[in-house]
Amino acid sequence: MSPGPGPALVVGLGNPGPEYEGTRHNVGTRVAALLATRAGAGRFSAHKRSNADIAQGRLAGRPVTVAVPRTYMNLSGGPVAGLVQYFSIPPTEVIVVHDELDLDFGVIRLKRGGGEGGHNGLRSISKALGTKDYLRVRFGIGRPPGRQDPADYVLKRFSGVENKELDLGLDLAADAAEALLSEGLEAAQNRFHPLSG
Repeated sequence: MSPGPGPALVVGLGNPGPEYEGTRHNVGTRVAALLATRAGAGRFSAHKRSNADIAQGRLAGRPVTVAVPRTYMNLSGGPVAGLVQYFSIPPTEVIVVHDELDLDFGVIRLKRGGGEGGHNGLRSISKALGTKDYLRVRFGIGRPPGRQDPADYVLKRFSGVENKELDLGLDLAADAAEALLSEGLEAAQNRFHPLSG
């Protein structure tokens, strides 16, 4: 399915509040901030009808709304569904950027639909939209070391070693989201997934 010329919605997932900034679970919001800058949108502003912060501009020649829900991760669906309805954007033109435990740190994978892999933000969005047929940019954060609870791990900040590579990974994830907008899923996967993957 090639991208339509119409408007798209890109959503970066995370938790609100300064205590969550810089945590693994908030990697989606950091990619969203990069994309808002690239779209020439400037700062995010509150969109009261959807309970999200949004920035509007153009990416890959298309009108794009970049959004960050103002809710906690497990309630992301309400704001996303509100934006889809308000801006009349089909779910197939929604890109969700999120952290992914099942990928090594910094690995970027793209897909449409499928399972949520235990990710509460995705589960909430699928339920609110009534479909899983939206695009995802999955940002690998790796598995927790030893017996650490994944729920605790995702709320921790990146390690010093990871932080050195993080900006590169965030840029790559933003590039991948733009590729989805301009080229569609298959072409973007060919570009961002290594042949062995």
